[in-house]
Amino acid sequence: MSRLHSDTIAALATPAGTAAIAVVRASGPACTMLAREIFGAHTPTLPRMAQHADYRDRHGALVDDVLGTFFQAPNSYTGEDALEISCHGNPFIAQKILEDLCARGCRLAEPGEFTQRAFLNGRLALDQAEAVMDLIHARSERALTAAQQQLRGALGRRMTALTDALLGALAQVEAYIDFPDEDLPLEDRGRVRAALEFILADTARLLATEHYGGLLRDGIKTVIVGEPNAGKSSLLNRLVGTERALVSPEPGTTRDFIEERLSAGPHWLRLTDTAGLNPTPAPLEARGIAKSLERAAAADLLLLVLDATRPTPPLPAALRDAMRRETTLVVLNKLDLLAPGAAAIAVPPDGFAAVAVSALTGMGMEVLLAEVVRRAETFRHDTGEDLVAINARHAHALTRAKTGLADALTKLATNAPVELLASDLRDVLDAYGEISGKVDNEQMLDRLFANFCIGK
Repeated sequence: MSRLHSDTIAALATPAGTAAIAVVRASGPACTMLAREIFGAHTPTLPRMAQHADYRDRHGALVDDVLGTFFQAPNSYTGEDALEISCHGNPFIAQKILEDLCARGCRLAEPGEFTQRAFLNGRLALDQAEAVMDLIHARSERALTAAQQQLRGALGRRMTALTDALLGALAQVEAYIDFPDEDLPLEDRGRVRAALEFILADTARLLATEHYGGLLRDGIKTVIVGEPNAGKSSLLNRLVGTERALVSPEPGTTRDFIEERLSAGPHWLRLTDTAGLNPTPAPLEARGIAKSLERAAAADLLLLVLDATRPTPPLPAALRDAMRRETTLVVLNKLDLLAPGAAAIAVPPDGFAAVAVSALTGMGMEVLLAEVVRRAETFRHDTGEDLVAINARHAHALTRAKTGLADALTKLATNAPVELLASDLRDVLDAYGEISGKVDNEQMLDRLFANFCIGK
């Protein structure tokens, strides 16, 4: 669905700041003329071939020696003629080049406009365009893998298979619309029902990956809870490798939560240290404990820290309700204070796995991280060879599709008119189309690409 643009856009494609190089990119019909004007006899004539040349502004003044690369439509990122200029990474130089391009007729690109043009020109499907943003912001191996596979069409292939199967069922149903006196025979009803049940099950499997997709993009919410002075802040400091939280022998030092990010194996954790669960707190401390319990209830993973040298304290009812065997790990801390070979005095709640550590010395930390990673792996839903993890927009469309398929199956079971059945299936088809962008919703597209960075 190629759409030609009459204007040429330009933007800095690398982060602002001092670096070895900076890249300024332009896209649009004026790029050929710009290359000739700027580089003169050294114009990059071979598409996708970088050429060393002087960049001279419109007054002929030397700005920098650069590498210029011309991309001829449709073989560019945007599908349009494009020009990329790699200069020295002095922000002043990059800004001078950008200002000169604008003085020559370019305009500054809006956020995400390069990728939006790539989508509008058929270079990327909408789900692939979203994967570009995920790829840029990926902070873990799993998030990077999911973004790369989506960019290479993993979700698109699943949606194509679902759409093809749905079109086959819809064709069977619509074949009878022009014959009002005839109903779907039992044999055809059985085939359509089997097809729709398969499509519904596969839609539900994709929809189930939304939670994992959120964890990949935002990090796994990992909350540290426990009684005062059990060593929660020391554990946070040990995990992140810096003195992020104040540590004191005085109980109740942490009265609010502290959040840090942590890479654990192929995963990215949002690690939160919380106020100690004091059964007799002061008023301010009580407010911190209430926040701790709220965080625990919303956690993906819980680390319950117990002082290994003391009996297990009673746990608040709200914390017990939040604890799940598969997502809670008991951390028996202060292993260094136990006599060699002595068992911990604290006992994990029944059925909950425990790891003994010393946050002070680092003993047992590798085992703890391995257990955290093992639990993080359980959040992934099996979707076959490709790692598929949908986002909230995809989930909204798939929920619509799931509802439409369920309604269609109900109509099929109650012998409703085939026109109503076909209407439900067309709604499902539209919902699937929203994921790849085959349904053109201008407001939705503008909102989506506005979340991209400038120059992408």
